[in-house]
Amino acid sequence: MTLRYDLKDGPGVVAECRDHTRRALDAWFGPAGAPDRQPVADALLLVSELVGNARRHGGAPYELRLDRTARALWVQVSDTSPRRPRSRGPHRADRPSGHGLYLLERLARQWGSVPRGREGKTVWFELDILPQAG
Repeated sequence: MTLRYDLKDGPGVVAECRDHTRRALDAWFGPAGAPDRQPVADALLLVSELVGNARRHGGAPYELRLDRTARALWVQVSDTSPRRPRSRGPHRADRPSGHGLYLLERLARQWGSVPRGREGKTVWFELDILPQAG
């Protein structure tokens, strides 16, 4: 199942994307989003980071796409800048910002960036929402 949201850049776009994601997780995986709340919190944090980074560094975010698999969530945020995300060096917890890519690397199963030519780029991540069957 896929949900797409056209975005209008502005100060409320990060909260709007978090709300879209929370509603989708509730609909797809149950009212709590998942039996374990941590994956839901991780998904909301990562969506906030991607959209916030697009606003600060990438250009205007213009689309949020959420894809559901049986146990995972795949999120894509498209923005108007062709610049790929890049780390500002080794992660330092004492910095007031610059934690987005570190969080993606730590929390997402995988993530990446795809150029969209004149339309900018899409940054994506995949996150396990339900525990893997053992």
